[in-house]
Amino acid sequence: MAGASHYTPPRPEFDKPVKVLIVVSPYYKDIADNMVEGAIAELEAAGAWHEIVEVPGALEIPAAIATAHRMSNFDGYVALGCVIRGETTHYDTVCNDSSRGLTLLGLQGACLGNGILTVENQEQAEVRADPKGQNKGGGAAAAALHLIALSRKWGAQTKGVGFKPAAEEIKLAGEAEGTPTA
Repeated sequence: MAGASHYTPPRPEFDKPVKVLIVVSPYYKDIADNMVEGAIAELEAAGAWHEIVEVPGALEIPAAIATAHRMSNFDGYVALGCVIRGETTHYDTVCNDSSRGLTLLGLQGACLGNGILTVENQEQAEVRADPKGQNKGGGAAAAALHLIALSRKWGAQTKGVGFKPAAEEIKLAGEAEGTPTA
């Protein structure tokens, strides 16, 4: 729909440093470079530190993020790449599997923004990647930042209801009665 307006929530603010990994497939180098530029600008505007790694293609992006999520201490991830429809069904496989991989990582707790473009042609990719245009790289970085903010908000909360181990319940009961506990 031409001319439709889109709401963008305000950029989150952080009281502790934020460390983000940008994983990019530079298969279409000019598109990838523009997306990285937009992502870096968004991360820097939020005061976040970033590292960039390159992988061969969009299918390797979820694997790289999964490895980093298991083995490093990044707060979040930005997935950047571009898949342009070709003459075979390979396009469908790459689009579906890279998206599915990122979705599963998100459901497992990785704070990530999906900036893998899935387009029909080079022109569509250029418009979406342009940091002064649709800025999908910046949008993916913003998504990661918002999820990091939610993770920190909810990770810091403790609830007064729910399961507590028996030892903790005994300690809390003793403190409530004024009985000292070890």
